[in-house]
Amino acid sequence: QVQLVESGGGSVQPGASLRLSCAASGPTSRQFTIAWFRQVPGKEREFVAALWRGRNTYYADSVRGRATISRDNAKNTVYLQMNSLKSDDTGVYYCAGGSGIILSSIPGHANYDCWGQGTQVTVSS
Repeated sequence: QVQLVESGGGSVQPGASLRLSCAASGPTSRQFTIAWFRQVPGKEREFVAALWRGRNTYYADSVRGRATISRDNAKNTVYLQMNSLKSDDTGVYYCAGGSGIILSSIPGHANYDCWGQGTQVTVSS
């Protein structure tokens, strides 16, 4: 059973940057996909970015150009660097993992097998 633990959230002003971390433990393969989602109260969990099968990166239109997802294999950790943060980026950010994720299913939160506990990001002046 893969376990995911997020960290790095916080309260920042618009325009600031944050780096979120997702530490994975347990059996993962080269085909394992790690993604970031975010959620605000009353809304569905929203796709942010994904590292598909350990090699290809994908981003939601809302963060493309401001976000970078990357991985440190030695630490078994995936990072989400968010720059030029906006108030719309506020939410609880979740790390999700899945085996056998196909290209078309990357943005669908229901397709992922395991989730972290979430980390709060608040962007406010």
